[in-house]
Amino acid sequence: QVQLVESGGGLVQPGGSLRLSCAASGSFFSIGTMGWYRQAPGKQRELVATITSGGRTNYADSVKGRFAISRDNAKNTVYLQMNSLKPEDTAVYYCDADALPNLSSDYKNYWGQGTRVTVSS
Repeated sequence: QVQLVESGGGLVQPGGSLRLSCAASGSFFSIGTMGWYRQAPGKQRELVATITSGGRTNYADSVKGRFAISRDNAKNTVYLQMNSLKPEDTAVYYCDADALPNLSSDYKNYWGQGTRVTVSS
């Protein structure tokens, strides 16, 4: 089983910055693509950014140029640096990871519990 634990959420003023972290733990052979998604009140969960194990990144248009995703493969941790935050970035942010439990299985998808980000003056 794989556990994803997010941290770093909170309340920030418009224009401010936050850094989210998500650490994977448990029993697995390797971690593949990791990513961040968010869900605002009354809206569907949406992609924010993803990063492959090789470092290839993908961003939602709404966050390009403001957010940066990175990872530390040695620590099985993914980060999301969020700059120039806007009220519309307010949401619960979820970490997502594809993990290989063992060599005889396929990659499985796991989600964290979420961390709340509120952008407000």
